[in-house]
Amino acid sequence: MAVRRQRQRPQESPALVALGRQMRRLREAKDLKQETIAHLTKVSPAQVSRIEAGKKRATRSYVELVDNYLEAGGFLISLWGDLNKDGHPVPIWFDWPQIEADAVELITYEHTIVPGLLQHESYARMFLNTEEAVEARLSRQGILTREDRTPTTLTALLGEAVLGYMVGSAEVMRQQMEHLISLSELPNVTIQIVRNNGRPSGTGGACVMATMEDRSEVAYLETIIRGITTDAPEDLAKLSNALRELRARALPEDMSLDVIRKALEKWT
Repeated sequence: MAVRRQRQRPQESPALVALGRQMRRLREAKDLKQETIAHLTKVSPAQVSRIEAGKKRATRSYVELVDNYLEAGGFLISLWGDLNKDGHPVPIWFDWPQIEADAVELITYEHTIVPGLLQHESYARMFLNTEEAVEARLSRQGILTREDRTPTTLTALLGEAVLGYMVGSAEVMRQQMEHLISLSELPNVTIQIVRNNGRPSGTGGACVMATMEDRSEVAYLETIIRGITTDAPEDLAKLSNALRELRARALPEDMSLDVIRKALEKWT
């Protein structure tokens, strides 16, 4: 029997850990709880915990409030500034699969291929080179049907080209279309088709917006070079507007299902 190797999680950003550690040290020196900082900054205690653990980037306004309240004399602000030189956010590498698993809601847009959470096994194999990678992707899909906690709510906005772009073979596409139809029956899964109507269905690349239990958000953006994960407010605002526009142009669920069924006939 083959032994499945456990996927190693990436390390957190040392810079964020350093900033978070200083915030925690100053807070504890004044014998204050995270709930106090949460009330001050108007975020959840869970967000305060993640910032202090180096798992979430703090905004400048957040750092200014904390610095003033803890009487840090500008130390935290200066440290934050050093980590954000030239206007560039501190390098951060989120473990996206973990964020995906912890999210209560995901909204994703794909213009060319079916998103990973909705891929049939045969379709996924066309992109992945090892059994371990295939197993990992199929395992991630378990967030949609899990029973140990509430399944993640997923809204998938698919450009119409996704249904016509052949991956592998006609048989693979047939299985994928059938899989989409089956998944659309889940109460927590919404699949909507975005038609061009004379203009491109989305001017950027594929993306995902994750809403966490405390209602904070994290986004994942695909680029030619690499995937980017961000929780920067300006990034989230732009992505939210783009997804809102895409969803406004998307076909309703029942009409989208009809389009998928027609695509199935094409590939059968």
